Amino acid sequence: MTLTAWLAVAVIFATIAALLKKCEVRVTLLSAGLFLCIVSLDPLAGLNQFAKMMTSATLVQAITAAMGFAFLISYTKADLHLVTLLARPLKRLGILLIPAATMVTLIVNTAIPSAAGCAAAVGATMIPIMIRAGIKPVGAGAAVLAGTIGSFLNPGSPHQNMVGSYVGISGMEFILENMTTYMTLWAISVVMITVSEFFFKDHKGANKADSEADYGETITRVNLLYAIAPLVPLVLLILGNTYVPAIKMGVAQAMVVGAIYTIIVTRTSPAQATTQFFQGCGKGFADIVSIIVSASVFAMGLQTAGLVNVLIEVLKESNQYAQWGGVLGPYLMAILVGSGDAATMAFNEAVTPHAADFGMSVINLGNLAYVSGALGRTMSPIAGVVIVIAGLCRANPIEIVKRTAPGMIVGICTLLVFF
Repeated sequence: MTLTAWLAVAVIFATIAALLKKCEVRVTLLSAGLFLCIVSLDPLAGLNQFAKMMTSATLVQAITAAMGFAFLISYTKADLHLVTLLARPLKRLGILLIPAATMVTLIVNTAIPSAAGCAAAVGATMIPIMIRAGIKPVGAGAAVLAGTIGSFLNPGSPHQNMVGSYVGISGMEFILENMTTYMTLWAISVVMITVSEFFFKDHKGANKADSEADYGETITRVNLLYAIAPLVPLVLLILGNTYVPAIKMGVAQAMVVGAIYTIIVTRTSPAQATTQFFQGCGKGFADIVSIIVSASVFAMGLQTAGLVNVLIEVLKESNQYAQWGGVLGPYLMAILVGSGDAATMAFNEAVTPHAADFGMSVINLGNLAYVSGALGRTMSPIAGVVIVIAGLCRANPIEIVKRTAPGMIVGICTLLVFF
């Protein structure tokens, strides 16, 4: 390897150390990427990549529109109506309330792309129901956390849109191609969280103080039209890409239709609704697109330094390592830093476009990296969504991830063996 390639290895370790110390993700990735471009005597490579990704139409449209719609849904409380509608029949299920809560979260997460936002919406309703039905608070929180991998089916996912753009397909088409993987991981999550909580005896009963505690905002009367609102874009995208091609549209267009429906049925002021939608768009750019841009610059730094080419040559000689690297790399990184995004996006930017060189498809390798990062995040005690749930159920984050970890480990092993 060249001197700059070895330097890139050192920078990777320094980047991981910085992320473990809670340094800001975007600053860390941008600094590391630009530094490698500079020492490789090609500083414009990093700057040009920054500019290119800032205006990536496929990514920016899908992600910002999805977040704008999510903000509007939260503002109108339509998300709480959906959660309450799904939760209402579940109150008398006993231990079966655990897998039921996970399934509810999985469904809601397809409409609300943010894991933390979904957990807050579902947790406010499901956690009190579960506790009053005799589930321990930590078990209630873990059941919700296990369902936050439901964003696999969200067409506004940045990962699916980014990898899909490499081969010219939409996020929805990417989802349909990988549906078997997603359904398998959903099933593993539901079954394993039930098994884990059975062994932890979380179904043996909460104490009276927990049962009477206030766990956040809830609603008592469900408006069915409100409850349908979060699902409108998803239904449009599924139908348009399968049975009704006449209504096939992009993610941004579907989110706008969903927003119009939401404004009409909730009778929200169009001015206020529009403000919320565009605030969400801005939040999506600030919180999600910015990480993609930063990870892209970091990946360009690794490429400019020559490390990516070295890695590709290694993978060409040992094709089986490509799958292991795509699964274990983002998975372990997500556990360590509490986010599946940074490692997954850097891997998918630097390595995934070259998947054909070592015997894999771009979609398969990119998807493995994507789902592995999500599984790792779901068992990381420092992940943002874990902290949110720990606050909602007043439990220790470590105790919560003890219950989700077995399912995530089984999921990773399944990816390595079967996918």
